[in-house]
Amino acid sequence: MRFSVYQESHIGGRKVNQDRMGYSFTRDAILLLLADGMGGHIMGEMAATIAMQTIGSLFQKQAHPMIDKPERFLEKGFLSAHNEIHRFRELKNLPETPRTTIVACLIQNGSAYWAHCGDSRLYWMRDGQILLRTKDHSRLETLIEQGKVDPSERNTHPDRNKLFNCLGAPNAPIVELSRRATLQAGDLIMMCSDGLWGVLPDHMLAQRLHEQTIVRAIPELVRSAVEIAGRQGDNATALAMMWEGNDILENSSIVSTNTLPIGSIATTIQVPMDGEEEDAESDIFNDEEIEKAIDEIRNAIHNSTKLTNKS
Repeated sequence: MRFSVYQESHIGGRKVNQDRMGYSFTRDAILLLLADGMGGHIMGEMAATIAMQTIGSLFQKQAHPMIDKPERFLEKGFLSAHNEIHRFRELKNLPETPRTTIVACLIQNGSAYWAHCGDSRLYWMRDGQILLRTKDHSRLETLIEQGKVDPSERNTHPDRNKLFNCLGAPNAPIVELSRRATLQAGDLIMMCSDGLWGVLPDHMLAQRLHEQTIVRAIPELVRSAVEIAGRQGDNATALAMMWEGNDILENSSIVSTNTLPIGSIATTIQVPMDGEEEDAESDIFNDEEIEKAIDEIRNAIHNSTKLTNKS
């Protein structure tokens, strides 16, 4: 496999960054994850962290080097994460269960499969056009479908942040699965939290990602969203992958998994090691540790690029 990947998150105007993102890959499969802890409930950042860890751990255990049943893997991962969030509430004797939105994408054999709960979005783009994006599980989208609200009100309607689906709610989540999407060279998969898409229109996202490499476009988009939202702005997070692109200007971001040792996994998603104490608080993402993991992967990417260029 050959792809480019880049991720970035900004706290915005909030006291805590409740967004989480990360990716893992073997020689033949890639997992992209993004979660947005819900601020209207306690410890949303923990719900997002637990979701990332649970699904990331399943990938590391089952990708040998691919996932047998992609749709089943995504569905099981979401439900397992939901259950782990409830288990965390019981262990900590919390008055309510933390909640999070989630979007995940699994890529293997040149095809992408994705799933989501809530309003964290996935965009599939080609040649500067949005081929598809996920539909928010919100009251507003339901009203638009019923013809009661005009689509032009998506960014201003008072019900735009009212969700009916997430991980951690009293009821089991509705896991919306995509159809299998066949990727072409240069296709983009971009995932983001509502702190980004709620501020920047879809056409701007597509234009920036078409005109620039993801290594340059993603930081600019995150920065633009934070600046426009101002002091009251939400966390803004984005994760993008270009499939088999010739990212000439930023070739150090290109991953060629052929150089990855058989049986190994590269990841920015931290998961508990076997035998570790089951204390979810000890597994919270640490910014310094995340940067270290990303640096390690970038070094691996750089080395694989040099090896590829020599061949």
